[in-house]
Amino acid sequence: MNHWLLKSEPDSFSIDALAKSPKQTSAWDGVRNFQARNMLRDFIKKDDLAFFYHSSCDVPGIAGVVKIVKDGYPDKTAFDAKHHHYDPDSKTDAPRWYVVDVKLVRKFKRIITLDELRPHAAKALKDFVLLRRGNRLSVMPVTKKDWEFVLTLE
Repeated sequence: MNHWLLKSEPDSFSIDALAKSPKQTSAWDGVRNFQARNMLRDFIKKDDLAFFYHSSCDVPGIAGVVKIVKDGYPDKTAFDAKHHHYDPDSKTDAPRWYVVDVKLVRKFKRIITLDELRPHAAKALKDFVLLRRGNRLSVMPVTKKDWEFVLTLE
């Protein structure tokens, strides 16, 4: 099993929206970065766990844990001309974008904020990709050591 961090803007899709989804499960769609797409398509697998991270908001941080319940498959929103994630260059016979399905494991009692994580960047979380300067990917790997440390902050 691998660990990941999945970013979402809570105005677009929050952990509360996932909690209200049927069976607390949803496709993690709308990723439009090739490096993040490659992780969704090639590396994230069923039964992996991920932190659900709220980004681009007043208090960015980790809001909970989700489980990957379906391996990567083509993002159907890319084929829908009426959808805001539409990509005319993505074709059903040659999909450009991929999704995984996630299921809520648990919502944290409080958000573990980015400001709370930053002081640990030099030691306990020195490999945590989220804390690297310039990293803005919406999908990123998390080491087992970093995963376990973040959970101690809950």
